[in-house]
Amino acid sequence: MLVGVTSVVVLLVAPLIGPLPAPEVASFVLTQLRIPRVLVGAEVGACLGVVGAAFQAIFRNPLATPSTTGTTAGAALGALGALVLLPVAWTHATTVVAVCAFVGAVAVAWPVATLASSGRARIEDVLLAGVAMTLAAGALTTGLQVQADQAATFRAVRWSLGSLAQVGYGGAGILLPIVALSLFATLGRTRALQAMVGGEARAFSQGVDVRRVRTEVLFAGALGVAASVAWCGPIAFVGLVVPHLVRLSLGPTRRVLLPMSGLVGAAFLVLCDTVARAAIPGRELPVGVLTAAVGAPLLVFLVLRRAR
Repeated sequence: MLVGVTSVVVLLVAPLIGPLPAPEVASFVLTQLRIPRVLVGAEVGACLGVVGAAFQAIFRNPLATPSTTGTTAGAALGALGALVLLPVAWTHATTVVAVCAFVGAVAVAWPVATLASSGRARIEDVLLAGVAMTLAAGALTTGLQVQADQAATFRAVRWSLGSLAQVGYGGAGILLPIVALSLFATLGRTRALQAMVGGEARAFSQGVDVRRVRTEVLFAGALGVAASVAWCGPIAFVGLVVPHLVRLSLGPTRRVLLPMSGLVGAAFLVLCDTVARAAIPGRELPVGVLTAAVGAPLLVFLVLRRAR
């Protein structure tokens, strides 16, 4: 209960944190910059939190993340490809880069999901395939960076650090139906995911079609994460750390873990973005840098605690 209340308070208070400019523009800053930014952060954080918890269930691996399917690396490849290869990206950067990032994310995740749905591969093989696709996409991204000019490379690097900056409510409106569809499809498989935690044999004995559930969750997760990465850039560690924090606080039951991972994920990402926005007056840190700086040592702590 305390975790949920704290998360809601963070979401409500976040727009008010930070210095406000002159009174004549304060209303614009609050309603057109900070509130849309919080809405986008809540949508992306909720998606990453729920998908991370679901992937840890279907892979039966506490270190599984949305990046396991190569979604993040594929989105980065698509975005950089747009900036380097498509001149129109310079005049319509937001739309073109977002679409290409989404296509790249789905294209890289598709083979992993297909392998998982074939029924002929072990969980370890699927994870290895995800790592292989991530490395392949990363190699292609590096190759494009070598060929790009300095301006295109700088733009791609800025995008790859992650940002929730919004002007108006357009970003939140674009993300909302896609993220909602992804969350609805994932949360609808909560009971099956709970059975799969105990192993495939136990899930089969309870009437769960493991292959179908795994495929549906992989594709639903890839859809939401791809949209989030396409719009905001890759944001690390949210889908990995948040489910662990919720599991330590509220237990491993999936009907509690999945929705609470969404709420805590939303609050965690919004809080990180608020600190990144307000910590240094006149400057702004990329939110992906802060989530990695917070998530990496927190992950080490969780692993050491689990080992003890």
